Amino acid sequence: MPVSRKKRKVKKVMEEYKRGTLKSGGRRKVKSRRQAVAIAMSESGQSRNRRKTAKRGAPRKAGRKTAKTAPRKTARGKARKS
Repeated sequence: MPVSRKKRKVKKVMEEYKRGTLKSGGRRKVKSRRQAVAIAMSESGQSRNRRKTAKRGAPRKAGRKTAKTAPRKTARGKARKS
């Protein structure tokens, strides 16, 4: 029975972790097994952290309103017009 591409990718990444050659991002070596699994799932396209898109026409949640006290200053120190 053929093994799927996703499973092969996960196996490859986990083997890199066992050998100590798996790196996260640039230079850092992965020390945590949980992080290695997360990288493997992400690279194979199985990660579950996908954003849910908002449905059209659905009411938005009201944001927290803040009281206006004084005009905010910009980086140069001048008061910003609102």
